[in-house]
Amino acid sequence: MKAAYITAAGGTDKFVYGDLPDPVAGPGEVLIDIHAASVNGADYKSRQNAYGHQMTFPYILGRDFSGVVSALGEGVTDWRVGDEVFGVCDVGQEGTYCEKIAMKASLVARKPAAMSHADAAALALIGLTALVSVEDTLQLRKSETILIQGGAGGVAGFAIELARHIGAKVITTCSAKNIDYVRGLGADEIIDYNAVDFAEVVNNIDCVFDTVGGEVARKAFGVLRPGGRAAFIASGMKPLESPRADVQSLRPNVGRDREHLERIAELHAAGAITVPEITLFELSQAAKASEISEARHLRGKLVFKIR
Repeated sequence: MKAAYITAAGGTDKFVYGDLPDPVAGPGEVLIDIHAASVNGADYKSRQNAYGHQMTFPYILGRDFSGVVSALGEGVTDWRVGDEVFGVCDVGQEGTYCEKIAMKASLVARKPAAMSHADAAALALIGLTALVSVEDTLQLRKSETILIQGGAGGVAGFAIELARHIGAKVITTCSAKNIDYVRGLGADEIIDYNAVDFAEVVNNIDCVFDTVGGEVARKAFGVLRPGGRAAFIASGMKPLESPRADVQSLRPNVGRDREHLERIAELHAAGAITVPEITLFELSQAAKASEISEARHLRGKLVFKIR
């Protein structure tokens, strides 16, 4: 199979586009012919081995995909060869920057016929992350106010639409060039982070969902009401230490399951969630796509068109 893989941890110069052996579906797994895979912020960190994982080279990055079942492992009865599916790799598994992947059959969901493979791949991990963060962790409720940091990004953009669907008021931050984009997602109030410090104009709100990290994340505690809560996905694997005893600091536990993927499909079918702006790349352009992702100023999603 064709794959974009790295030969060592480090920069984008470690990428190679070439042939690797086809994977084989083990017991309880399906083999999937990948049609599209997306680029996520975790990918460049994994390329740099920022997570300290054991990596065997050549190593294939990538966590979400859309494709077609091409073979069934022993014991798989809920899928058939030819089924269109989408999903996110199991925790600790990567390997979607390629033409084929074997993974647990229980972790993939049926791709809606009306949704393209590129769209399904673009929504998979960002949708899973936003759902777990906003619905499961923050438990955002109707009429509450939430500040979503970095509104033009994939996860944050999904979170804006989800929060509006729930019935919350949404405040978000972005650069001036993305104001119209996040307004189109349904944000009620938009702060240009290059012109205004959000901590000076936001106060006494119910929730913060931070996708940025660093000093921006640490300032979240100052804008919450007593009893408020903040969720962080860009500040490590543990919640930030809160300087206040009267607010909650939370780190969403983004697991993998079919139920959340089916929820993404339902929200999209209902018109509550739209596909983010997509920039398409060939798999051979993995290094370029990774550079853009690492710069962290992109809008929407980067997606590989593989088939």
